[in-house]
Amino acid sequence: MALKIIFMGTPEFAVTTLRVLNSKHEVLSVFTQPPKKKSRGQKIIKSPIHIEAEKLKLPVRTPSNLNNESDYKFIMESNVKLVIVAAYGQIIPKKFLSINNLIFLNIHASLLPKWRGAAPIQRSIMGMDKETGITIMKIVSKLDAGPYMLKKSVNINIKDNFNSLSKKLSDVGSKLILEAILLFEKNETKFINQNENFATYAKKIKKTESLIEWNELSKKIIAKINGLNPYPGVWFEHKGNRIKIIEAELSEARGKVGEVLTDDLIVGCKDKSIKIKFLQKEGKKVVDTKSFLAGYKISKGELLI
Repeated sequence: MALKIIFMGTPEFAVTTLRVLNSKHEVLSVFTQPPKKKSRGQKIIKSPIHIEAEKLKLPVRTPSNLNNESDYKFIMESNVKLVIVAAYGQIIPKKFLSINNLIFLNIHASLLPKWRGAAPIQRSIMGMDKETGITIMKIVSKLDAGPYMLKKSVNINIKDNFNSLSKKLSDVGSKLILEAILLFEKNETKFINQNENFATYAKKIKKTESLIEWNELSKKIIAKINGLNPYPGVWFEHKGNRIKIIEAELSEARGKVGEVLTDDLIVGCKDKSIKIKFLQKEGKKVVDTKSFLAGYKISKGELLI
């Protein structure tokens, strides 16, 4: 039986879920972050969910803050039983969570209570976790601390970056939320409290984390490159130019920390080294190492520190 639901989400991660929910249930309205002005030319940029909702001809609401009477009244009077949330990017106010006979279900991209917070996908990669997953949990006032209904794990491949892992988790989340809604329809919903002793937090990514530290283990550097790809990316400075490393792999070569060990950009780390495969000079396109070095000189023996 199709349920009437409200959906809240913003990034690409949430798009698959919105499509799936719209195909199986009646989405009354979509909440997403308001459009932003791009610095150059002041072009208005809508969120991926905003664009998808318009394709699906679904009503869209874009409050900059949910603490307003209009949106509270709208949800109150909608008479829905479920609000599905996937990376919405706003805290749900307590009075919304207190509406009688209404549950806010969150599709969280980690195996809670590990990696609560804003950047669970990036932090799981950067933390060199072997697995992560999706947790379907009830939203409460404390950040990502609500009881959960369902969990499903996802392996993290050494080559996974934010985009690839986000896609895997998005696909799993879109299927798992349908299972959760089916349990809700059958009145078989069971919530399990999280173990607070194992809670860890995925803090929001800061741009200051992007500068590469060559005096780290090569595996940790690779994990950081993958976790912060595509945004904000990991970069080093060379002769006043900021150069972003898009993709790299482990190398067995050894040398000084930050030293360019070969003519094809193998760079020394704390233990071994990494081989840079794709780069991007600021303001330029992403290219492979061979193409990059054909137009920009970084010599063997240089120190990138």
